[in-house]
Amino acid sequence: MSMLPRIERFLRHSAMPPTLFGRRVANDPRLVGDLRNGREPGPQMCARIEAFLAARERG
Repeated sequence: MSMLPRIERFLRHSAMPPTLFGRRVANDPRLVGDLRNGREPGPQMCARIEAFLAARERG
């Protein structure tokens, strides 16, 4: 399953720029752009994204 819808929802609600999200999650400012263009994250990247989003949801 693609992580992109959850990331997009987070970006809308947080007003965080996609490049900042990518830098914070993976030190890759192109991460969200690549995902929007069809890149599928591997298991480790999914885990990093999930951890980042969970931490932000907690507070």
